[in-house]
Amino acid sequence: QLQLVESGGGLVQPGGSLRLSCAASGTIFLYVMGWYRQAPGKQRELVATISSGGNTYYADSVKGRFTISRDNARKKVYLEMTSLKPEYAAVYYCHQPPGSWGQGTQVTVSS
Repeated sequence: QLQLVESGGGLVQPGGSLRLSCAASGTIFLYVMGWYRQAPGKQRELVATISSGGNTYYADSVKGRFTISRDNARKKVYLEMTSLKPEYAAVYYCHQPPGSWGQGTQVTVSS
């Protein structure tokens, strides 16, 4: 089971951008990788996924604003977030199905 470590979260103003990174302890090139988020009082929800071949999926709420990418050689997955809204504030988690999760990184969107 992969160990995943997220980084890059922080406080950003509405309309701002952040780039989240997920570092894996082992090879990822065969795997689908994803980003999820969980806001206080809400269920964890899927944000985006990327297949081993680079095919991407986005939740409707982030289409056109977020971009998921991967660097298999560096064993990293990224989530580029732009035009951030306050409702995007959450803990963002990296996930490698079925059971590998990172500890999460907090994203706060506030002026």
